[in-house]
Amino acid sequence: MSDDFPSSKFERGKIFAKTGLKLGTNYAKRHLKKAAGRKESKEESSRFHTENAREVFDEFSKLRGTALKIAQSLSMDQGMLPEEFTEVMGEAQYSVPPINKALARSIIKKQLGSYPEQVFSSFNTSALAAASIGQVHKARLKDGRDVAVKIQYPNVRETIQSDLGMAKILIKRFVKKGADLDDYFEEVESTLMEETDYIQEGQQIEAFRKRFSNGAVVTPEWIEELSTQKVLTMTFIEGKHLKEFLQTSPSQEERNHFGQLLWDFFHDQVVQRDTVHADTHPGNFLFTEDGRLGVIDFGCVKKFPLEFSNKYLRLLPIHMEDDIDKIRKLFIDLEITKENPDDPEKEERFFKFCMNYGRAFAQPYKNDRFDFGDPEFKALINRFAKEPPIMNEPRGSKHFIYSTRVHLGLYNLLMKLGAVVDTRESRKKALEVLEEIEEN
Repeated sequence: MSDDFPSSKFERGKIFAKTGLKLGTNYAKRHLKKAAGRKESKEESSRFHTENAREVFDEFSKLRGTALKIAQSLSMDQGMLPEEFTEVMGEAQYSVPPINKALARSIIKKQLGSYPEQVFSSFNTSALAAASIGQVHKARLKDGRDVAVKIQYPNVRETIQSDLGMAKILIKRFVKKGADLDDYFEEVESTLMEETDYIQEGQQIEAFRKRFSNGAVVTPEWIEELSTQKVLTMTFIEGKHLKEFLQTSPSQEERNHFGQLLWDFFHDQVVQRDTVHADTHPGNFLFTEDGRLGVIDFGCVKKFPLEFSNKYLRLLPIHMEDDIDKIRKLFIDLEITKENPDDPEKEERFFKFCMNYGRAFAQPYKNDRFDFGDPEFKALINRFAKEPPIMNEPRGSKHFIYSTRVHLGLYNLLMKLGAVVDTRESRKKALEVLEEIEEN
């Protein structure tokens, strides 16, 4: 439990500055050693990056908020940072200490007008879960309904801009000199502003409940009268997270069932080209006793521009057709590769890497059923994720930050489940949407 929560811009700035200074010193010393002719082994290089990544993660954990959201984004990175950084930053998905109980009570008092024991008939002061921008407590309404109460950490929203500014300075130490990060940071900033507005999240909960609560998918009900921009109350859904579910040694039939629900949930959103649940990590999904898929977090919901959505959808058929000329043109349109690169040979290697990665992602759609438990497929996806040929340079449209998070996150969930999924209906719907796009 953490009693020391830095919520002012000054306190947070000191931590960012300390981290940046430490990293800058470490990398400068390494550069001098290399310049002096000292060779570094692969093991030494890996250990160096891991130690520095741990330094960043430990400091970002104190900051929570924007800092940890950046860490989460880095864990999904596709070639901007060393592999060791993405592995350590992956801990931001689940290793966050809760704030102390007195602070949590005071936030509820300030936001809802009374302490939790007056507002609710019961309130568990121990956090059920703690994430980057808030933590969740279980409570019971006076009408007897169980609810989840999400409490936002102090000043998270107010420090987004300054945190991102300092994070950009920090990250520029790792990326190629002159690389333009502005679009990517603007995308993260606008998304974080939405994620820290719990009234907006409540509205998203209601929109998804109307759209998906049809028996197969269950979502919470927003308790609007007990919600503010910084406290969110919603009905509680009983179920097991992925890790708990797997500990029960489920049958292959059960794995396939929940895998199919996850697959269909995301493809229904993609083909509708409307809002998409864009935070695909295990903590946001529950497997219920009655066989439904619980979806419980709606902070990160994206509405991609239609032009990007259309191009992103086209990646599927051109990789299935294996039309290299079409792939090349679409990659340029999506800013993945450059039409007139400074180093054509290096760019061609990168193009082939991305094309083969796309082929791997298209594999599940090529047959009527696909086994995500296939160890060869898992090894293939992991190899591409860990071995991008171009380092230190962001590539692709800024919208890839969250579209990749959705797609890669879905595959990771299905691989952990070891599910066999029927892809016929989703493939048919996607191709029908693409036909409509081509006609228009």
